Amino acid sequence: MTNITIDNKEYDLNAMSDEAKAQLISMNFVDAELERLSAQVAVYQTARVAYGKALKELLGDTAH
Repeated sequence: MTNITIDNKEYDLNAMSDEAKAQLISMNFVDAELERLSAQVAVYQTARVAYGKALKELLGDTAH
């Protein structure tokens, strides 16, 4: 018997309907994609900060 917990309630995975299992698979896929995208956003934010610093160094004190 394999149990999973959803909203603090345990469910027997083997007793779930095929439709419920499909929904669970979809939820797991979306969770993984959200995690992947969050990591990607962190990379882009880090790169943006680095580009901003490089730009400031290139511009120096040339502001008018």
